[in-house]
Amino acid sequence: MGPKLTLSTELRRIVEARIEHTLKGIEDTLQQITENQEVSLRDLKEDIQSLEESFNLLSQKWNLGILYTLFLKSTAGFSDLKKILGVNSRTLSDKLKSLKEHGYVDRTVETGPPLRVEYALTMKGKNVVLLALPLLYYSSSLDSPKTFQNL
Repeated sequence: MGPKLTLSTELRRIVEARIEHTLKGIEDTLQQITENQEVSLRDLKEDIQSLEESFNLLSQKWNLGILYTLFLKSTAGFSDLKKILGVNSRTLSDKLKSLKEHGYVDRTVETGPPLRVEYALTMKGKNVVLLALPLLYYSSSLDSPKTFQNL
């Protein structure tokens, strides 16, 4: 595997400030919605179940790796993904099929010869990667002594 990506102190400070700003914006928006709109327990339960389904899918092994790889490469063939991730063909096929069914990945078949299948993120997939990366960054920063509150 390649070297671990590390952020300079200045870049880390910028990333953390932007994440903090985004979190504050989300919190303010949700507070405005709940103040101006009555939310029933049934609506809340449905929202929570929908979130759980998404988190369950995304937390399955390989799924975030597939999405992140496609984010960085724009498009990738099946064999490229298999090689980059080190996953077996059956597992990769199943994961790509599931991600496609849920609208995270597009699959394009290029008739050959040779026949080539390309995968790319949908807008939903791209947004999930962009939302997941700060979450992963934030949760990993909690393990270190420097958290957002200590800046």
